[in-house]
Amino acid sequence: MNFIRKIAFPFSFLYKGITSLRNYLFDNNLLKSTEFDIPTIVVGNLSVGGTGKTPQIEYLIRLLNEKYKVAVLSRGYKRKSTGFVIADDNSNAETIGDEPYQYFQKFKNITVCVDADRVHGVNQILINRPKTEVVLLDDAFQHRKIKGGLNILLTSFGNLYSEDYLLPSGNLRESSTGAKRAQTIIVTKCPEKLTENQQLEISKKLNPKANQTIFFSTISYDSVLKGVNNIALEDLNGAEILLVTGIANPTPLLNYLKNKNIKCRHLKFKDHHHFTDKDIATIKEEFSKITSNKKVVLTTEKDYVRIFAKLPNVYYIAIKTLFINHKEDFDNLINTYVESSTRNC
Repeated sequence: MNFIRKIAFPFSFLYKGITSLRNYLFDNNLLKSTEFDIPTIVVGNLSVGGTGKTPQIEYLIRLLNEKYKVAVLSRGYKRKSTGFVIADDNSNAETIGDEPYQYFQKFKNITVCVDADRVHGVNQILINRPKTEVVLLDDAFQHRKIKGGLNILLTSFGNLYSEDYLLPSGNLRESSTGAKRAQTIIVTKCPEKLTENQQLEISKKLNPKANQTIFFSTISYDSVLKGVNNIALEDLNGAEILLVTGIANPTPLLNYLKNKNIKCRHLKFKDHHHFTDKDIATIKEEFSKITSNKKVVLTTEKDYVRIFAKLPNVYYIAIKTLFINHKEDFDNLINTYVESSTRNC
């Protein structure tokens, strides 16, 4: 824990008191929590960003959308609109947020909506898209006003919630005891060759309840960079990349590029950063400093939806969630829940 976080440690006790009281009120039905008969799958975390919610939501979309009519409901963090919005051809990252816009761009046969009030959002989905059969709630673990039918809690391999501290001295939004609300826990961003003994050690640290199942996943990077055209990653041998990121944790991507022996210069912005004209000028200036004959501006897929209109010659690298083992068990868990719900019986 660094010096500033040590100073902030006493404030974490105040924060814990506030969040614990709130959870107590919901746990004891003193505050109302709404449950729907439609399958609602919550994907969230206890920490502030960086656990891989977006690729996990996309995994669920791929798993379910061929069989069910899927809707994704997100807050639409940092969007410039308000209230309930259904994504359409006039939407962009500014009107609905970068992650929802990414879902909308990639999956044309699903409904993508944003609403800070998740209960209101689900009700509006049922009114506007009455044939919807399952709702995926993006980053809604702390939204206690809605009771998810299945709660999936993500925690990063490099920063387990059991070893973290509450804000502001740590990254936790609430006490690690909040993990008890999840039926499923996924340890994300694991090394590809994580052994079963290592998985067992992590499980001991997380100390799951009897009704909880733990899975382990890793991030898989696409071998092709996408943009105005496609570039095979292997063709960048000897090239130099200007990497532009506005995500919570770019370290895995940096390590991946390093392992591919790709020279990289990094411009790091805050998570969900909206790129201004000044930022674009900075990116262009840094790019001009690269003397290599083979050079590319690269960003993440989430950043790409916020930057491509201002910087047309930029590429992105897509990612997917891969389960290290027990993938079929996870898929069966999700399918069984959706199939057995009230609406889909």
